[in-house]
Amino acid sequence: MKYTSLILSSLLLIMSSCGEEDHTVPDIFKPDDKVPPIEQPKPDEMYSWEKSRDKILDYTDMVLLYGGGRQRFIPNWDSDRLSSYVSYKDEAGTETWFFDAFLFLEFADYGSGSAMVTYATGYKDPSTGNILDSATKKDWERLIDYYFLKGHNIAALDETVGNAAIRLGQPKKKPRVVITIPEPITRKNSSVTGASTTYWGEVDGKPLDFSKAADRVEACRWYIDRVRALFNDRAYKNVELAGFYWIAEKSTDSSTILAAVSDYLHALNYSFNWIPYFTAQGYAQWQQWGFDYAYLQPNYFFNDATPLSRLDEACNMGISAKMGMEMEFDDNALASNGRGYKLRNYMDAFRRYKIWDERRIAYYQGNNTVHTLKNSSKAEDNELYHEFAKFVTTRPLRSKI
Repeated sequence: MKYTSLILSSLLLIMSSCGEEDHTVPDIFKPDDKVPPIEQPKPDEMYSWEKSRDKILDYTDMVLLYGGGRQRFIPNWDSDRLSSYVSYKDEAGTETWFFDAFLFLEFADYGSGSAMVTYATGYKDPSTGNILDSATKKDWERLIDYYFLKGHNIAALDETVGNAAIRLGQPKKKPRVVITIPEPITRKNSSVTGASTTYWGEVDGKPLDFSKAADRVEACRWYIDRVRALFNDRAYKNVELAGFYWIAEKSTDSSTILAAVSDYLHALNYSFNWIPYFTAQGYAQWQQWGFDYAYLQPNYFFNDATPLSRLDEACNMGISAKMGMEMEFDDNALASNGRGYKLRNYMDAFRRYKIWDERRIAYYQGNNTVHTLKNSSKAEDNELYHEFAKFVTTRPLRSKI
């Protein structure tokens, strides 16, 4: 596949899950921080797979699959692209399962034909530098509809896993699906003093006021229940809904509601996942916020000026905080773009610090870089692909979970 989107990809990196920018907004509005006890789901409100679990599901290697915003170069994840993530075939032709968890996520919707909104506090329109308006219920619904689009995304993943199982036999555990929860942003625009706090929409006929923490939690519960219902409706056979991911990359704007959201997820036997950026506020307190699995971003790959020592620093920080780690790369890892050595540096550092042996890893990729490396006509790209794939598929932790 030809990649003429490197300029767009570079813009996306400014806004991506792996940016170093601190999106803190001045404290010009302090919302109500009192969250009453959230009503827990009753047994008859749970689906069969939720009732059958005696604990949340585990996974070792979670790949990030961005989609849902109009700024994306490739709109949907289809079976062809996903096949590069479901299984790996080495140089001798031996095939094995690849990633065991798939995170579907999006942080904003901007560009031609978009709603021009953000799903987390502080993200900007790259064309103007202005903070985007906060996503409404309608935008949240559109994101859910994207994930459950028939023939694509989760459906395509389910189909691809099923086809691979014909060749490989059933996997030890069904691949896990993790879905993003948008942040219920307090104001219609987080940079505008006095902007509306009742912009989002209604639940059960009640307009929600995001100056109230309880209403922000209610929006999250509505979203979670909508995802659960659609997953049940689609009746996927080869993947299972394992957890949800908090899209905001620091705790500052949501710390008062995270525990309540976590309690609701845990009552349904789902995991709560988080990937804070390097030195993000609250990263070391991830367990306090109610997260089950947290991964620290080193933010090393994207800037040539970032020294190799960043990986040492990040690994030490992650280990100290008892976190997993995120590995980061994009199309700049291609031989033609010259940054493949940085991906190798991640692999080396993660081995030296025993991240490879002992800790969960999340994998950020711009566009579909794993697929691109695999299908490149250049031997250097194919070599890096095989090196990376073996790093993932031979991890000792995979046999223990």
